[in-house]
Amino acid sequence: MALFSSPVSPYSHCARVVLAAKGINVEIIDVDDNKPPEDLIDLNPYHSTPTLIDRDLVLYDPEVIGEYLDERYPHPPLMAVDPMSRARARLALFRIRHDWYTLVDDLDKGTTQRAEKARKMLKESIIKSNDAFAAGAFFLSDELSLVDCAIAPVLWRLKSWRIDLPRQAQAVKDYSERVFAMESFRNSLSAEESELGF
Repeated sequence: MALFSSPVSPYSHCARVVLAAKGINVEIIDVDDNKPPEDLIDLNPYHSTPTLIDRDLVLYDPEVIGEYLDERYPHPPLMAVDPMSRARARLALFRIRHDWYTLVDDLDKGTTQRAEKARKMLKESIIKSNDAFAAGAFFLSDELSLVDCAIAPVLWRLKSWRIDLPRQAQAVKDYSERVFAMESFRNSLSAEESELGF
């Protein structure tokens, strides 16, 4: 198994968090998204990261990769067993992707004005989510899930995006400390991400 992964992309980081949480042995192939290698160009029509290769299977969406890994390696489970909880988790993933991840490009590469707008929107959205972080040890749960694997890469980058959470987001701060202290999360970090720090 191999993962084409950008060492700085939160999308790639999602896949690496899942792999580390599952303890899956994988070859990580670091990719500069601006200069994808020929192998990646041949395998993925979008030339994007993350791209997971497992035998003859090629997957290139972080959510699809996460669900595949959770089904292929069922222990520890990262999705609930019952349909209602799974649906809630998928809806949470949709909202995180729609409300938070759509801001990533502006935060990383946008003009000063666009980055500032994205910074404000992300901060407000995180603050509004504070109660959901207080509901359990993890996001809306007492167990680590695919939702946490998507949230953690964004929260890890807040400092580098110059976003300071206020007191009203204390549950988010506490959650971040718990997740970032996990050995599996630490193992998911690239060298570049380790320097971002929390």
